[in-house]
Amino acid sequence: MNKLTLALAQINTHLGDVQSNLEKHLQLAQEAHASGADLLVFPELSLTGYVLQDLASTVSNRPTADNPVFKPLLDASRQLDLVVGFVDEDSRSRFYIASAYLSGGEVLHVHHKVYLPTYGLFDEGRFFAWGDSIQAFDTRFGRLGILICEDFWHASPPYLLWLDGADLMLFASASPGRGLNQAPELESARWVEHINKAYASLFTVYVAHANRVGYEDGLNFWGGSTVYDPNGELLAKGPYHMETLTLCEIDLQQIHRTRTRLPLLRDERTALVMRELQRILSDGRSTQKGIR
Repeated sequence: MNKLTLALAQINTHLGDVQSNLEKHLQLAQEAHASGADLLVFPELSLTGYVLQDLASTVSNRPTADNPVFKPLLDASRQLDLVVGFVDEDSRSRFYIASAYLSGGEVLHVHHKVYLPTYGLFDEGRFFAWGDSIQAFDTRFGRLGILICEDFWHASPPYLLWLDGADLMLFASASPGRGLNQAPELESARWVEHINKAYASLFTVYVAHANRVGYEDGLNFWGGSTVYDPNGELLAKGPYHMETLTLCEIDLQQIHRTRTRLPLLRDERTALVMRELQRILSDGRSTQKGIR
């Protein structure tokens, strides 16, 4: 497949109301399919809302065919692929901020958020377990990777996905607005867009970001979902502070053209990186450098 029509569902979720959020997911899946979308991406915790705290255990689900929340989503994925945000519970009742990739009635991949912000207005580390894996995975569109919000602010997760073969990075967030300035966007929006553009061009990949909108427990989520191509060019952008379904056709052959001109992946020296990481980690002063 050389072309892919991507849809970003920039939605406002209802805190703790999984059934209501599920109905919105299924409705948008129908709309996206009718509009010709091949893949629909929802924001972080799109099935549950963000400021869950002690609600996390009551809204958790396991992404299986017999789960009453995931069964209709898996049925919908027979028409188009879906990325949905939810609270995952493992066999030992640990809870994770997660995104699942659904396709053809199956769960192809689940990513658990690796970096849990617990500073400023964020309190995720008190209520969720840390994910411990960053892996790309194969789809009918090629090899993809999923990251959730803070994962993308660290250099290592997108770098690892790049080395693992991801040519399209899907980024789901519930990013609250912070910082006013003279520009039309919030300071947090400006910074996120800068990072998305930088990673797309640095790793010569497509970067698609689905961010939620609306108000929840005093937080304002700003939307502004984007798609950047391997040259770092902006292909599509959703409006700020408004629910919308943003569609964008991407040309997967652009990756070939960009890497022919700019062979950064070809020249990456992974053995050197591994050797130097081992040296840094074995250095007794590594903890003083903030490395763990």
